[in-house]
Amino acid sequence: MAGDTPFRKRRPWRRHGPEANQGGTGPAAGVSPSAERSAALSDPSGVSGTSDDERGRSASLEVAGAADLPDRSGESDQAEPATGAGRLHAVKRGVRKSGESARVLAGQLADRIIETAPRVPVRDLATLRKQFPGLGPEELADKLVAGASRASATVGAGIGAAAMLPVPPAMLAELAAEVTGVAAVEMKLVAELHEVYGLRPPGNLAQRSTAYLTSWTEERGIDVTRPTTLNAALGGQMKRELRQQITKRMARNLPNLIPFMIGAAVGATMNRRDTRKLADRIRNDLREQQIPWDRLAELPPLERPAVPVVLPKEIEGA
Repeated sequence: MAGDTPFRKRRPWRRHGPEANQGGTGPAAGVSPSAERSAALSDPSGVSGTSDDERGRSASLEVAGAADLPDRSGESDQAEPATGAGRLHAVKRGVRKSGESARVLAGQLADRIIETAPRVPVRDLATLRKQFPGLGPEELADKLVAGASRASATVGAGIGAAAMLPVPPAMLAELAAEVTGVAAVEMKLVAELHEVYGLRPPGNLAQRSTAYLTSWTEERGIDVTRPTTLNAALGGQMKRELRQQITKRMARNLPNLIPFMIGAAVGATMNRRDTRKLADRIRNDLREQQIPWDRLAELPPLERPAVPVVLPKEIEGA
């Protein structure tokens, strides 16, 4: 048709040139095809060469996606080992983690027992003699041991009843509650036995509580003639001994978590026995230093804690 530009066949070396994107039919005036191709290939702006830009964008997305993927290199350790050596390694790792958890729990319980010690209510000698009239030191001490044994048995039975069904997440909490409860009962017994035998440690409420806690930890009576015994104010050695004592108690109390009410009976029996054994050791030490009541100077009443810890009523005796 007259006036129309005749059709020109597109050359193959100009497929990726700017005419392919802009719809042009020929090179710009005064620009050779080779120069135009060179400019298109070296264009850093990404306007020309759409397919190259797309390849660069997709490659960048692949790298970013690989960076966001989680590292699964450690999943092989969590998978169940297939060989005997792998199983042995898994068992050792589990035992090590259990030991670390037990040490952490023992440390937490030690701090809790240290905080509980000043809150334990203690009856002085005048109150005990008024509550149990006509009894001598040994008979009165027997009454205190019997009441504390019943109270610790009550704590063990209560924790055993709470563990009727095996719930692993709750077992450590139940074990910690039992150890803390029995420790409070036995510290009250230790303090009142010192009152009965006329060996109240000097100092204020906090100092006496530290002395009673030391006596409970070492399972020995307080030697009031040795100030170093009373001035070991919760040092590193004392805390280590306290953690060791708590760990032993936790190991002995594990059968209390047997389900279906079996642990209740086991806990009551074991706690009663352990409290009596502790009382026997304390009393043997206190008898060697006992001060008779007729030679005992009148002592002031004991301070009452602001927020006393709640103990089973059986500890008060009959």
